[in-house]
Order: sequence, then C-alpha cells, then structure tokens
Amino acid sequence: MTDPRRSSDPGLAFEAHDHADCAGDVLRRAEAVSADRGARLTPVRRRALEILLESHRAMGAYEVLERLAEDGFGNQPPVAYRALDFLVDQGLAHRIRRLNAFAACMHPGEAHSPAFFICRSCSAVAEAPAEAVRAAMDSAATTIGFSVERMNIEALGLCPACRETAA
Repeated sequence: MTDPRRSSDPGLAFEAHDHADCAGDVLRRAEAVSADRGARLTPVRRRALEILLESHRAMGAYEVLERLAEDGFGNQPPVAYRALDFLVDQGLAHRIRRLNAFAACMHPGEAHSPAFFICRSCSAVAEAPAEAVRAAMDSAATTIGFSVERMNIEALGLCPACRETAA
C-alpha cells in the first residue's frame, strides 16, 4: 500500500514505511528531471542512484563502487566517482561532508536548501527543508558583502529510535 506521505517527508527516514514506494517515487522523479534536462541517466548512473535509494543513509563512494562491481559495472574508483559526481551535479544526490559520503536527494528537480540530520548511532540520514536557515545565512553574508554559492547544513545526533534505545 502506498504511504500517504510522499518520500519528501523528512520524517520517513527515521520511521518504518513502505520504502520500496518511497525509493520508486524518488527514482521516477529523478528520471523525469534527467529527461527534462537532456541529461543522460546511463545504466551505471541509474544503478548508483538505485543503490543510494536502498535506504535512508549515506554511503561512501567505495561502498557504492563495491555494489556497482557486483552488478558488472567495473571495480575502478572512477566508475563510482563519475556516477556520483553526475548525480550530485544534476541535483539527484547530495554529498554529506561529515561522513564523506553520498545520499540520494529526496527532492529531485526541486529548488531547495536542505539540512541533513545524521544519526550518530544507526547512520540514518534525513533530508529536511532549511530555507529559513539559508535565508539567515544569505542575510548575514550580505552584511559583509559575501555571496553564498553553496552551503551544506549537517546536524549530528540521535534519531527517535536510537534515542529511545539509549534512554
């Protein structure tokens, strides 16, 4: 059964839900965005995105590479890095700097300023809207004559399940 909340609901990352529906929704939107832009979602790029969509957590490039190699796409690091770079450049994935890893974008094709909430225990990653934070940063930057081009907002803590287990 389809979850009435779409994959864009940041809370889904920390809750039980129909993840196949969630991932399928994001993949369909990513395919449409790629087609609209004339960007080629090659088999290796598509598979890299599918791998990232398997769970709400960030994955390192070598973890993605290992999975790509299992699927016959080669085992040289450039295979994964090129696919991941394409996904990030097209807004289909995000780089999670704190983890030196990548996560599928849950809002492909939408202009947005995400914040990432990373569970330090289970490594789940939720992507939540942070337009207010972006606006505050832009305002602060303007006062000193600075223009923000790119920004990553990452928070480390405990997801609801891990917090409950720790209590």
